[in-house]
Amino acid sequence: MVDNGRGTVAYIGIGSNLGDRIAHLRDAIKAVKQLGGLLSVSSVYETEPFGVEDEEQPMYLNMVVTACTELKPWQLLDELVKIELANGRVRHHRNESRTLDLDILLYGDEVIELTELEVPHPRMHQREFVMVPLAEIAPDLVVPKVNLSVSEIAQGLPNQGIRRVGSIDGVAEQVQVTSLASRPV
Repeated sequence: MVDNGRGTVAYIGIGSNLGDRIAHLRDAIKAVKQLGGLLSVSSVYETEPFGVEDEEQPMYLNMVVTACTELKPWQLLDELVKIELANGRVRHHRNESRTLDLDILLYGDEVIELTELEVPHPRMHQREFVMVPLAEIAPDLVVPKVNLSVSEIAQGLPNQGIRRVGSIDGVAEQVQVTSLASRPV
């Protein structure tokens, strides 16, 4: 287990495609910080919904944060679910639109295979919206089970339409400009 003296380093994916997406990301960052400490925050990326073929969904905003926590992995998962629920997350089926989605991508160097929690996140290495922001903050980190660095994985992925929209502080203006520019005249 990777412990930096203040707890275990965990990488958490954050996404939102419903409501005020930026506010949901900001709320998630504040809440995760309360769980022990925030070490780094990636840029924000806009992406098409991934793994959805039978329904139309709004674009996602995605990012990754590095947190330091003394919580056990299942306790961290419970806290992340509470944060999602506080932001209006409703769970009906997999890959549905959501106000907020928080995923434990990595928890130290642990491999966890439980019914309710699998770490490393089982599909993270297939998703550009996870690997690109993770590569921004931890390019040399080796992903257990895959045994490749984050940057190697990110570089090997096919283009899935990811677009950097800025830092969390500057993203509101960029998303608004992009949204206005894409409206039909």
